[in-house]
Amino acid sequence: MIAPGPKGLHIGIDTEKIVVSPSPLKMRTGRAKRSRWGSVTELVPAEPSGRTREERLRAASQLALVLVLLSAVLGALGIAWWASTAGSVALVAFFVVEQARAARVGSIALPRGDQAHVLHAPEERTAYERAVVVARRVRRTWPALRHMIDPDDADRSLTTALAQLAAIMSRRQQIRRLREELADATQHDLPADSPAVQALAEQRLRVEGLWRLTAADANRILASINAAAIAGENLIREQRIGETARQAELAISRLTATGPSSSDAGPDLAERTAAVIAAYRELAADH
Repeated sequence: MIAPGPKGLHIGIDTEKIVVSPSPLKMRTGRAKRSRWGSVTELVPAEPSGRTREERLRAASQLALVLVLLSAVLGALGIAWWASTAGSVALVAFFVVEQARAARVGSIALPRGDQAHVLHAPEERTAYERAVVVARRVRRTWPALRHMIDPDDADRSLTTALAQLAAIMSRRQQIRRLREELADATQHDLPADSPAVQALAEQRLRVEGLWRLTAADANRILASINAAAIAGENLIREQRIGETARQAELAISRLTATGPSSSDAGPDLAERTAAVIAAYRELAADH
């Protein structure tokens, strides 16, 4: 299992794979976008610029023309021509390389050594990416809960959980391939009492046991991260509702204290109106 390094945990996600490493990640092609959540740094490829080769060459030519004019001005001011020319060539070369890099589809480079985990299988990638999304939800609740939790301890626990989950998913990926190989090996015409067939069946049972064990471990971590997100979000909602109720209580108290005193004007008006109508009817009857 990988442990978060001194620079935290680094998670890279591109269209082909997920890379989880204790050391910073780099791009093989394209440019990167990085975002930091506590001790976790996420890296995803930036969108390609979409500029064609012709467009990039046109932009480089325009830059070169500007630099030629600038070099001429500097030469007129007494600056050595070779210095300005060398600087211009280096700048144009850098511009061309960066433009070409920006136009490519981004791909994360695989780190050296065996400390990183690389997830290629769609099932493991989907599960781990979902865990990363839920982990962001957990972290977003911490500012509102800063008086109830220790952010440093919570960050270490969540980062460690993501590191452990990466190790489990990498292991499940290997077990998945082994299960498929053993399943293919069962396509034979050998009798059931063959020693080779019995050995194969025994290994399949062992692999299935590992498969169930890693599933339980992964589900336990996924459930704990999801439970932390739900608990934090529910508590924040309760705090907001409680604050709304408190503000409403204060507003009602102010309205009650400053409102007009009770009056019998309404009932009196109704009685007087009824008396006038009754008197009018009596006069009309006499006539």
